[in-house]
Amino acid sequence: MTAQADAKEAGRWRRYAEAVDGLAEYWYPIMPSSGLRRRPVHRRLLGRDIVLVRHDGRAWALEDRCPHRGIPLSKGRCEFPGHLTCIYHGWTFDVRDGALKAALTDGPDSPVVGKVRVRSYPVEERAGMVFVWMGEGEPVPVEDDLPEDLLREDARVFVLMRDCPGNWRYASENGFDEAHNKMLHRSSPWVLFRRIPAWNVTEIVRSDDGEWIGRRQSAVNMSDDYPGLGKWPGFNFWQRRSRTVMASNDHAIAIRLPCLLRVRQPGRSRWTHYNWYMPVQRDTYRDVAVAVAWVSGWRRLLWWLRYRTYITVFHRYGFLRQDFAAIGMMPDSDPADSFRPDISIASWRELVETGARKPRTRAQAAE
Repeated sequence: MTAQADAKEAGRWRRYAEAVDGLAEYWYPIMPSSGLRRRPVHRRLLGRDIVLVRHDGRAWALEDRCPHRGIPLSKGRCEFPGHLTCIYHGWTFDVRDGALKAALTDGPDSPVVGKVRVRSYPVEERAGMVFVWMGEGEPVPVEDDLPEDLLREDARVFVLMRDCPGNWRYASENGFDEAHNKMLHRSSPWVLFRRIPAWNVTEIVRSDDGEWIGRRQSAVNMSDDYPGLGKWPGFNFWQRRSRTVMASNDHAIAIRLPCLLRVRQPGRSRWTHYNWYMPVQRDTYRDVAVAVAWVSGWRRLLWWLRYRTYITVFHRYGFLRQDFAAIGMMPDSDPADSFRPDISIASWRELVETGARKPRTRAQAAE
């Protein structure tokens, strides 16, 4: 960030500015469970390098750096079950707690054994994803950071993860932004048959459990006359009024900490889009797009076909790519006080300012 942007944000949005690298005291989905095997896998999250490996059917995560000479442990091998060996000098660490168990090139009686440890990270697996806790405090139950409907037995979940240019905070803002859908996505084939409003009168509301903030439209203007310009937008005869407007009073679009967006699809779609905008490093975020429907029996096959064809082509690789392009071009900036739709962005920033979780002590975790 520039010094000017730092100074500007340090006033009203101080904690938000400090969160440029991410909010640590949360569970994050770092990769699909299906992609993790015995072979080490490297991932970067919140500006830190992590190595993941599977042992005894469980996922484990360590800091991806050998403390001897700094070589990434993800370049190493599992020379022994449940242990990860550095490729450079053979330092071997227990994947369960990061303890050094051997320094192979120094012999079985190496005096360094037992004196060195790499950081291990708590790991859980839910909904087909590997979740990692990056915080300094005691982790909360992973269910605290997951929507309940992702954990239902009949949930059929599809996940697509992509690293994109831009800071995670602006990606989160874009997801919850009131106005960009009405302009940026108007050309998307995903909404080809929907009438998108010109502007709305919006208020921000909280869910009953206090976890989510959502948008409620008290007035919807499908088109209007703009002084000196004329009427906008024009509509084609095949476009129907968007049912997203009708669903908006039920938190159709909502966001919660640390960076999770929820979009309940309109009409008869009967599926929900979730999006984690995960901080990788200051100029990169990981877009974790999750599509979930609650189906059983032969309907699971129909949902699989629908996702792999229509949703993947038009939503995952069409609609969302417009967001990626805009976020990648966005410089450090604040919402405009005079632009009324920015109430959504300001409300999201306020949620981070006042609601971001702080580290828990063991005593607090035991209560």
